[in-house]
Amino acid sequence: MLYNHHDISGQQIDLPAGKVVCIGRNYLEHIRELDNAVPDQALLFMKPSTALCSINSPLFLPENLGECHNEVEIALLVKDKIDRHSHDNFNSSIWGVALGLDLTLRDLQTKLKSSGQPWERAKAFDHSCPITPFVPVNQFTSLGDIDFSLTVNDKVRQSGNSNQMMRSIDMLINEVRQVFTLLPGDIILTGTPAGVGALKSGDKLALNLANRYKFSCEIK
Repeated sequence: MLYNHHDISGQQIDLPAGKVVCIGRNYLEHIRELDNAVPDQALLFMKPSTALCSINSPLFLPENLGECHNEVEIALLVKDKIDRHSHDNFNSSIWGVALGLDLTLRDLQTKLKSSGQPWERAKAFDHSCPITPFVPVNQFTSLGDIDFSLTVNDKVRQSGNSNQMMRSIDMLINEVRQVFTLLPGDIILTGTPAGVGALKSGDKLALNLANRYKFSCEIK
């Protein structure tokens, strides 16, 4: 099914589905749980628009490619072009906030990392980025203090707050725009806290944003 951005009332947002710019290793506890090195600068990678799918639809995991892990992240929907020449008031260029799953084929990623290859096969496959509906940015007092969590089968697996990021949202956008021009309809995934783990068929997921907005889905 073709993906379109939607708001929490179910209305389609008049922005195209663009690229997804992802930030790796932005929460220290997640870096520690995977025994990774702390990066000197933001670790950036991308998912294509074909990775996007709605969290409101059943999720299907790739078969015969090893474990597929959850990585829940705060997602930002860009409404205006942001590049190195843009003003520094980034909030005015963000349409809204959602939660996204950076689904990761962990066994494959580990193999790719060990051989020095890029991660796209493990991170950018079709439907690897389920997204909740977006909440307008003006509904948040501060992007620097947003609670979020992921529950799998009624057990909290990941929880965090944007104030735990090693690089704040403003710092991330400023660093991203030096490398990639962000266009209307693009999404930024801002990193995942500790608690990643394998998903399996039949798992029931619940995502909670800011203790106000709740979304659920099931792995088929």
